[in-house]
Amino acid sequence: MHVAYTALSETAKVWIYPSSRKFYETELEAIHEKITSFLDGWNTEDEEFKVSYQLLYNRFIVLFADATNAITIATIDASVQFILQLQEEYDIALLDKMNVCFKQGEYVQYKELKDFKKLLKNKAVTGKTIVFDNLIQTKEEFENYWEVPITESWYGRFL
Repeated sequence: MHVAYTALSETAKVWIYPSSRKFYETELEAIHEKITSFLDGWNTEDEEFKVSYQLLYNRFIVLFADATNAITIATIDASVQFILQLQEEYDIALLDKMNVCFKQGEYVQYKELKDFKKLLKNKAVTGKTIVFDNLIQTKEEFENYWEVPITESWYGRFL
């Protein structure tokens, strides 16, 4: 059941998909419609669960599922298939976890990890640079630890 983000518990599961490029304004309405349609049908056979999403910075698709036992391998597979369809349709990468997203001024940058390490080495980004930790797992972590300085993230080990 698709609900407002605020209706989800702090323990709701989260999946973050960073796009390799910003979504164009002309794509946003269709993307919102596709995500909403997917979420409306994203349930297990045995139990309906609460779901929501956010499309942030015109770059991140964030899916939330609030369920005790309803999230199964089949449920997760369905979401991955949906994300793969979006990748193909919009010619973007959404599943590559070896890339880094970080803020540079008001802009969100997307770099391969090896290029990000070079930026750190050359001091083009610092420990205070805000990075997005796309490996977090709950709504509570999303609200508190998704956007953090490099020094407070797992990327800090590269400093």
